[in-house]
Amino acid sequence: MQGKLIKGIAGFYYVDVPAEGVYECKAKGIFRKDNTKPLVGDDVEIEITDAKDYEGNIVKLLPRKSVLIRPAVANIDQALLIFAVAKPEPNYNLLDRFLIMMRRQGLDCIICFNKTDIAGAEQCIRIREIYEKSGCSILFVSAARQEGIEKIKKALMSKTTAVAGPSGVGKSSLVNCLQEGTQMETGEISAKIERGRHTTRHSELIAISEGTYIMDTPGFSSLSLFDIGKEELKEFYPEFAPYEGECRFLTCAHIHEPDCGVKRALEENHIHKIRYANYTTFYGELKEKESAAKSTKKRGNRR
Repeated sequence: MQGKLIKGIAGFYYVDVPAEGVYECKAKGIFRKDNTKPLVGDDVEIEITDAKDYEGNIVKLLPRKSVLIRPAVANIDQALLIFAVAKPEPNYNLLDRFLIMMRRQGLDCIICFNKTDIAGAEQCIRIREIYEKSGCSILFVSAARQEGIEKIKKALMSKTTAVAGPSGVGKSSLVNCLQEGTQMETGEISAKIERGRHTTRHSELIAISEGTYIMDTPGFSSLSLFDIGKEELKEFYPEFAPYEGECRFLTCAHIHEPDCGVKRALEENHIHKIRYANYTTFYGELKEKESAAKSTKKRGNRR
């Protein structure tokens, strides 16, 4: 029997088997022997040990399409980044950090702006202008009015999606909207999952329809860039690409160099100023990080 591992905690793994339910499983010793650990998101084969109580063993991990490091989870297809149109105002610096982090891990991104019920059309137009060339799908919704929910569901259909965003943007409300009408019969299993030993916060997949899962993540107030060299940073700004061929230097960083096609496009409003400002901020952070690493290495060599 095959299913998807939706939660793992304290040595127990919860596997959603379509049209059957959620089974509480243990991993066979062969995984420890091979130094392999099942991850949330893994597609697995299980053997049933107690059909009545929905218990079994994981006997095989199926091939993974991808593995994320933060959080440790397998087979995520895309990211849904939720921010508010207003109250709070969008933190574009944080949003761009999310985009870089998710794309660094090979994920396509959908940007979802909630709370359109408390913002004017002009604000939505302005936000769309900032990200229309970012290579991301952009959705405007209202959890309070249940507007745009079907658009989100359509974008998530038959995929496993990581949901992320800062606190206060209505992320939980949207996740609750997405779960309405879920067909899974998991009442007793949910109670089992929430027993005393299972109350610690862990990564968890939520089934919103057969074959469609979301992974909710805690709110973030800040996010550091990691595993990126400053030279790589421009690759995460798709709107730069059409103009990079116009730069005098092949290695142009689009910061201080003369005859830079990207800076010229910025002046002509083909690239949004907010996106470029974030790029220069991040470039400075990465440059400083690299300088600090070199200084530390030099001190180490002297010893």
